[in-house]
Amino acid sequence: MRFWDAAVLSFCRLGVAGLDPKAPGTWGTAMACLLAPYVFLPLGPGWRALLLLALFFLGGLAATRAEKILECRDPGEVVIDELVGVWLVLLPFPRPGFGLVLAAFAFFRLFDILKPWPVRASENWLPAGFGIMIDDVLAGLWALACVALLRWLGLV
Repeated sequence: MRFWDAAVLSFCRLGVAGLDPKAPGTWGTAMACLLAPYVFLPLGPGWRALLLLALFFLGGLAATRAEKILECRDPGEVVIDELVGVWLVLLPFPRPGFGLVLAAFAFFRLFDILKPWPVRASENWLPAGFGIMIDDVLAGLWALACVALLRWLGLV
């Protein structure tokens, strides 16, 4: 395997998180939550938004290449979309505590698995790897609404 293909797969898998055979999305989301306090949350809101846009674009390109390398449509081991989705949930909160991050994890996984409207439909809105990315953005928006409500109620 060429170096760049290996690098693309490692990026898409968030290292080894996507390699779990039974729950790669859950492990990818957990890895994203573990990385957030070190990589994402120290940034200001504008930088966070810019980073999410860059990761959406790079993730879409990388996921497109991963589909070709793995000869599979929407491979489960591609979990960069989980990182973008759960970081979107954390985007507006300046210093989220453990409870808020846990709620972001739980709600994001719930909506990523259940795929309420328009999450499932969105998988076909964009081509290849960008279709992989967009459904997790929408699942993240559903989760963000729930976490924001919990925060407003003072529960997290």
